[in-house]
Parts: sequence; structure tokens; C-alpha cells
Amino acid sequence: MEKSKIDSSIYQNPLTARYASKEMSFIFSDDYKFSTWRKLWVVLAESEMELGLNITKQQVDELKQHIYDINYEEAEKREKETRHDVMSHVYAYGLQCPNAKPIIHLGATSAYVGDNTDVIQMTEGIKLIKAKLINTMNNMAQFALKYKDLPTLGFTHFQAAQLTTVGKRCTLWLQDFLMDLEELEFQLSRMKLRGVKGTTGTQASFMSLFNGDHVKIRRLDQMVAEKMGFEKTFAVTGQTYSRKLDSQVLNVLAQIAESAYKFSNDMRLLQHLKEVEEPFEKQQIGSSAMAYKRNPMRSERISALSRFVIVNTLNPAITAATQWFERTLDDSANKRIAIPQAFLAVDSILNIMINITSGMVVYEKMIKRHVDQELPFMATESILMEAVMRGGDRQELHEKIRVYSMEAGKRVKEEGLDNNLIELIKQDDEFKLTSMEIDALMDARNFIGRAPEQVDEFLEEHINPILQNNKDILNIKVDLKV
Repeated sequence: MEKSKIDSSIYQNPLTARYASKEMSFIFSDDYKFSTWRKLWVVLAESEMELGLNITKQQVDELKQHIYDINYEEAEKREKETRHDVMSHVYAYGLQCPNAKPIIHLGATSAYVGDNTDVIQMTEGIKLIKAKLINTMNNMAQFALKYKDLPTLGFTHFQAAQLTTVGKRCTLWLQDFLMDLEELEFQLSRMKLRGVKGTTGTQASFMSLFNGDHVKIRRLDQMVAEKMGFEKTFAVTGQTYSRKLDSQVLNVLAQIAESAYKFSNDMRLLQHLKEVEEPFEKQQIGSSAMAYKRNPMRSERISALSRFVIVNTLNPAITAATQWFERTLDDSANKRIAIPQAFLAVDSILNIMINITSGMVVYEKMIKRHVDQELPFMATESILMEAVMRGGDRQELHEKIRVYSMEAGKRVKEEGLDNNLIELIKQDDEFKLTSMEIDALMDARNFIGRAPEQVDEFLEEHINPILQNNKDILNIKVDLKV
């Protein structure tokens, strides 16, 4: 048997070991990070050459040949000596590109590769999150449509209230995610690179390189952005881009976590009621001691990860608030942890969301049972109005319903028996209604209002256009590791 490559003697981050997808893990991997550094050095050198600096095409081509074959050992060895990660990688890159060595990182500061790569990673992370969010919404839309007219108890304060439908309730979850998608797309639309700004953001080093040619310096900034797939750079920076960007991005991720948290809590309650359950595999074990149990463990994991994401938003917020002047380095270690883990956690959350929403199990008879237990109380107003229209005295009938309701409530709560309120009303001739007429008034569909129509309208007007515009990214497959 092949020996595992994981070192079991050291802590492994569960976000990468258990929860997040390989795609999201790769975006924040060393390979992605340092190959992006090298891409940034290539486009810097290439753009400087195109703007007239003494850099040859052969030097640029040499840099391009070694973007991905990163000599990590040399970089790590050098960093132990210099205590500087960027200069260590400049050195290692130079060993592979001896002709281009003199012009690597020309005029730039460490934040040129560090900050621009951070923005690129976050942008790619947002795109992956968007795809998974839309897939979650697609699953929910199908579920809402399927169960749009299935009556179920509505709850306020987790006490039985007027009826709604299973599908209508799903649109409430779906609307939260729609709001998140709108925020996510807005954030994606305003992502921009730090650009080529120099040591404290003044571009002084490039003034020397280009002999004070402001037009070329501005063009260099734009060229690098365009070559890296961005339309804009920050208009002004210190040594770093404003750390408020990190805070803005994680706030959007936290909003997704909030919506998922709400969904997962509702699912946990519904599973307790035995009305709707998350998928449960044939060989899945609910409890080590209680073999009969079917725990909502996926929803509980969403709750746990969402709590982590929401609390984690404090990290970039405090970092942004405490930066000194053009920059301090107390952001670096925090950013290395807070930002990747936020993306990995939300990716994990959406993986579970896709899994659950693609296979929710609805127990219609249990839902009907709960409706039937509470419907007699809800139907009394309709019965009262019908009886009054047939000549009954509203005040007298209202008092009778109050008394019968108390009797029925005591029977249910104290004796554990069925709700017999309707039978008591049927036996009272003062209501002037036959048993069949009362039964007709008791149809649960009479009490769901416009819920089915609201589902249709919401999906048609707000959700279907999004799904149609993103049909090429639907049907993402996720594989939960545990």
C-alpha cells in the first residue's frame, strides 16, 4: 500500500484536509501564488520593454519559460538567510533565468507581486464561489417549484402560525442567496489590482527608469493590469492597496455564510419535526451509540463553518483600521490566515449546500399530520364567517369557538389526545353547517393564500433569468470528503 504523503505528525488544516474543494485549495496554494508572482514579473518586464526600457525579448522569453517550474528549495534556502520571501524568489528565479536576472522585479517593490497576487487570488475565489452559489440557487429553485403548493405549517417564534407551503418557504432561503449573489457580483465588478506603484505608492522609482515620462508610467500601470486580465488599478496606494478591500470581500463572504446558517438551522428544525431531511446515505451512521439516529450532520457542519466565517470578518476589519500611514507589516501574517481560510470555508459551505439541496427528502404525510393537528384552530375564522352568513349570531358563535378551543387545547396538551375542536363544532346545531360543509372549509389549500403564485412569480422574475444567463456553469458536481 502506498504511504500517504500527509505528515501525520503535524497539524493539518481541516479546511483543506476535510472540507474545501481542490479547486479552491489550488487558488490559495503555493503553486498558484508563486507562479502568479512570476507572471507578474513577466508582464512587468514585457511592458517595460514595450515602453522602451533596455530589456530584450530574449530576456522576457527566458522568464516565460520558467513560470511554473519553481525551484522552491533554492527560494527556501535563500529566505532563511535574508528573511525576505519576495527577494528570495527573485533570487531563485534569477538562477533559472541568468540572462534575465538583472531585470527581474525592475523598479518594483514587494507589494507589486504580493498585493497584486492577493487581488488575483480573491478574484478567482469569488468566481468559484459565484458558480457554486448559483448552483445552490438552481437546486433551490427546482425544489421550490416542485413543492410550491404543498401546504405546511408556518411558524413564528417556532409556534404554529398560518399555513404556508414547502416551496414558498424555500423561496425565503433562495431570496437570501439572491441578495448575496447581487453583493458578490458588485464586489467582483470593482476588483482592481494594486498595479505598479513603487515603494510608497508614488512611482518614484519609475520616474527614474522612464526619465520622468508621466505618460509612460501611467501606461505601464494600465498595461500590467490588462495583461493580468483586469481593467483597472487603484488610483492611489501607499505601499499596499487599501486593506479595506480585504474587509469588503470578506464581508460579502460572511453574508453568504449568514444565509447558509439560516438555511441550516431551519433544516435542523425540520429534520427534528421529521418533515424534511437532508440526504442520508445507505451506509451512513448517525450515532456511535444510538443506531436508529439520523442526525442532520451536514446542516450542523454548515452552521459550524458559517460561524467561523462570520467571526473571521473581524480580522480584515481590524487590520484595515490599524494600518499606519503607507503600510505596516502587521497585516501580513493575519492576511495569510484570514483571507484564504474565509474562501476555503465558504467554498466548503457551498459544497454542502449543493449536496443537501440536490437531495432534500420531503415527508408529505408527516407534514399533513402536523397541519391537521393545528388546522382546526386556524379554520375557526372561516367557519365563523360562513355560519354568520347563514344567520348565526357572531358574538355567541365566537364565544362557543373560544370555549371549544380551550377544551380541545386541554385535551391535546394535558391528555395527549387528538384535536377534536372540529368535532365539537360539528355537533353544535347553532353553526348551521353540515359535516360535509365544514370538511370542505377544512381543506388546507384554502389557507395558503398566494403562496403558489408567489413562488411562480419570484422564480420567473428574479431567479430564472440568472439561471438562464449562467446555464454554462450549472450542474457542478461536488464530492464531500466526510
